[in-house]
Amino acid sequence: MVRDTGSWTLQSVLQRHGLGPVAGVDEAGRGASAGPLVVASCVLRPADAKVLDGLTDSKLLTPAAREYWYGRIVQRALDRSVIVVPAAEVDRRGVHVANIEGMRRAVAALTSAPPGYVLTDGFPVRGFGRPALAVPKGDQVAACIAAASVLAKVTRDRLMTELDVEHGAYGFAVHKGYNTPEHEAALREHGPCPEHRFSFANVAATAGREAAMGLVHNEGVPEDAFGAAEEAAPDPWEPMEIVTGGAGR
Repeated sequence: MVRDTGSWTLQSVLQRHGLGPVAGVDEAGRGASAGPLVVASCVLRPADAKVLDGLTDSKLLTPAAREYWYGRIVQRALDRSVIVVPAAEVDRRGVHVANIEGMRRAVAALTSAPPGYVLTDGFPVRGFGRPALAVPKGDQVAACIAAASVLAKVTRDRLMTELDVEHGAYGFAVHKGYNTPEHEAALREHGPCPEHRFSFANVAATAGREAAMGLVHNEGVPEDAFGAAEEAAPDPWEPMEIVTGGAGR
């Protein structure tokens, strides 16, 4: 019998104690000033540690490696879901609240293998309807979170490449909406397009506006600091939200 180690240890322990299936959740695009926020959740097969050996945080993989792992995850996952939150929704809610709600919706969309336990990357999230654990550097130490990070990153990169065709002046296919010098220069020259997040200070300044107060765009902000804001925003999501998912083979 092969003993699971490394990024599969936590999932294996939870499975052995009857707390599975175990879902990982992660996002891509939280810090970008253009394009959607994409949140993914994934449940991996407990016996797939050897088959998926080498899977890690999407940020540590080359674009070609991410595409490879994306295909493997789609093929092998017990269940997966992807939530796409448009820029306008990020503006309306604030990126932190949109991220938390996206995580909840991503887990709720896991209907082929409803999880008994949820692992999140870095900070605690409430409201999944089942136990959850925040894992420091989770996309490097928990394979199911790494899988979610790959699903989210590849989905978002593909969407940004599509947006580059429609808004070619900004170079979205290259920098994917993040605040690189090239993106900032294009933003100053052409002004923002509808895919920019107008609640971000740099976009608002270019558009001649003030960034909306009370919206959160910081990386790594503890959920507890904004719990009240989450509870105060029960309004429905815009119809542009996209949900994809399903079990692998």
